[in-house]
Amino acid sequence: MAKSNESNEKVQKDTESSVQPKQQKQPKKADKNKKPNIFVRMGRKIKETFSELKRVTWPTVPQALKATGVVIVIVLVCLVIVTAVNYGFSALLELLTTLGE
Repeated sequence: MAKSNESNEKVQKDTESSVQPKQQKQPKKADKNKKPNIFVRMGRKIKETFSELKRVTWPTVPQALKATGVVIVIVLVCLVIVTAVNYGFSALLELLTTLGE
């Protein structure tokens, strides 16, 4: 009988201690989700940018000149096409305005 009383008292103490709230300081959730300072974020972004630029495969001078030439040729072709369409529409508009008079 003594053993059962001791075990009952032990169970009561365990349940009482679990019912009482623990007074521990817990960190606020806002501290975890808080953004770092703007200067810290800018510094990180600059570091990331420079590390990414180190991995870039830069073109050689001949490759850059060739690509530039291709772009200039395409722009000139587009210029000729747009000028031809513009000339055609202006001629059509002039024809329509002379017919109306």
